Amino acid sequence: MLRCIAVDDEPAATRLLAAYIQKVPTLTLVGTTTSPLEALQWVQEGRVDLVFLDIQMPELTGLQFLKICGRQCRVVLTTAYPEYALDGYEHDVVDYLLKPVAFDRFLRAVQKAQAG
Repeated sequence: MLRCIAVDDEPAATRLLAAYIQKVPTLTLVGTTTSPLEALQWVQEGRVDLVFLDIQMPELTGLQFLKICGRQCRVVLTTAYPEYALDGYEHDVVDYLLKPVAFDRFLRAVQKAQAG
């Protein structure tokens, strides 16, 4: 069972990811947040195994988040910007999902996270 959070500055995006997480029996939704700083605290406290993380956020970008949290948890980047994929993989992200995220593509990312 992977404990998950969805982090995105767009509430609609976190709601969609939360709905997807709740459909998968091997995932547990710990929470959603529009604040990457709050998510970082959850990761540092060891409350999260897998983060679905947006890249473009005002307080802290997804890439800055990755630099700070290191490898404390697995991360799937979720973004509308394909140009950040290489940067994401340099931080060993599990997967890179382009918005709007389709459920079947979400499931493939989850399978990668569970395998790793």
